[in-house]
Amino acid sequence: MEQLPLFQPPSWTVTDLTYYLRNLLEGDSNLQDLWVEGEVSNLSRPSSGHMYFTLKDAGATLRCVMWSNAVARQSVIPREGDSLDAHGNISVYEVSGHYQLYVDTIRPAGEGALYQEFLRLKARLEAEGLFDQARKRAIPRWPERIGIITSPTGAALRDMLNTIRRRYPSVKVVLAPSSVQGGDAPQGIIAGLKALNDIARPDVILLARGGGAIEDLWAFNDEGVARAIVASQSAVITGIGHETDFTIADFAADLRAPTPTAAAELATPDQTELKTILADAVERISRAISTHLSSNHWDLDAKTSRLRLFSPQGRIRSDRQFLDDLTRRAGFAVTHRFELQRSGLAGIDQRLKALNPQSVLSRGYAIVSSPDGRLIHRAAQVVAGDDLDVRVSDGTFGVRVYPRNGEGE
Repeated sequence: MEQLPLFQPPSWTVTDLTYYLRNLLEGDSNLQDLWVEGEVSNLSRPSSGHMYFTLKDAGATLRCVMWSNAVARQSVIPREGDSLDAHGNISVYEVSGHYQLYVDTIRPAGEGALYQEFLRLKARLEAEGLFDQARKRAIPRWPERIGIITSPTGAALRDMLNTIRRRYPSVKVVLAPSSVQGGDAPQGIIAGLKALNDIARPDVILLARGGGAIEDLWAFNDEGVARAIVASQSAVITGIGHETDFTIADFAADLRAPTPTAAAELATPDQTELKTILADAVERISRAISTHLSSNHWDLDAKTSRLRLFSPQGRIRSDRQFLDDLTRRAGFAVTHRFELQRSGLAGIDQRLKALNPQSVLSRGYAIVSSPDGRLIHRAAQVVAGDDLDVRVSDGTFGVRVYPRNGEGE
C-alpha cells in the first residue's frame, strides 16, 4: 500500500495561476516585441472602436486585440481572409484565461523583407551623416516661391494647393510633376528636384504623395532620392503617406510632415498671423515716427529759441527801436533848443526895441544933430542962427536956432 506524503503542496487559485502565467509571458522580452504572420479570421469592430480578430495558419490560431487608438493610426484596415504581419506583445486576458497578441501595428504579409531592406538602407545612410540634424536647412518663415514635386493628377496636389491658397495666397507655386509610384518614380523625383533647384530656385520644396502600402511608397525609400534631397539647395519638406508612414526621404528631408496637407501648412505662414504681424509693425512704426517727429519738434523749437537769441534780426529790431528813441529825443532836443533860442531872441528883440532910437522917437522924442551929423545933447552946443537937423519918428526936417524972448539972442 502506497504511503501518502505527510505534507500536501498548497493548491493554486485560478486567479493566482493566471497572474503567474501572465507575469511569465510579460517577462519574456522575446514575447514583448514580435511580428506574427497569419490569416485574419473572426474579425470584429464593436462600437468602442477596438478591433478583435484571430490570426491562423495551418497548425494553430492566435487571438488578437488592437485598441482604438492603435486602429486609428493604421493606413490599412484588414479584412476577413487577409494575410497580415501583426506587431505587438503577448499577454493573458485573465477573464477568459486566454493568451493573446496585443497588436499595435499591422501590415500586409510580405512587407517584412521590404522593411528589412528599409532598415538596412536607413542604418547605412544614417552612419554617413545624411540624417544629421546639424546639416539640415531652416525652413523660411516668409517664402516667396514654393516648389512642389508630386503627381499632377493626385489628390495630394489639390489638397496642398487649397491649403496654400487659404493660408498664404500671395506666394508663387511651381510644380515639377513626377510619378510618385512605380519603377520610374525615383528618377522622376530626382529630376524634379534638379529642375526646381536649377531653374525655379524656390525658397522651399514640398515632396509629397498620398497614403498607400509600403510597396506604393517604396520610391521614397530610394537611395538616389535621399541623396538628391540632401544635395538640394532649397529646403525640402516631405509629406508622404499617412502619419504612421516613414520613408528614407522623410529622414533625409529638412522637415517631415505627417501628410501632404500638413507639409503645405508647415511651409506657409497663416495670412491671419501675417496680417496681425503687419498691423503690429505698422502701429510700431507709426508710434516710432510720431515719437521721432515730436522729439524733433521739441528740438527744433529749442534750437529756434536759441537761434532767436543769437539772431541779428533781434539786434536790428532793438537797434531800430533805439534809433527811433534817439530820433525822437533829438527832435525834442532840437525843438527845445529852438524854443530856448526863440525865447532868447524875443528877449533880445524886446531889449533892442527898448534901446532902438526909433522906438524912442515913436513916443514923441526927436534926435537933433548938426549938419555934420554931430548929435546935440545940450543947449550949450548951439547958438542962435545954427541950422540943425531934427529927426522924428516918420522923417527928418531942418530947423534954425532962435533965441527965446528975454533969453539972449
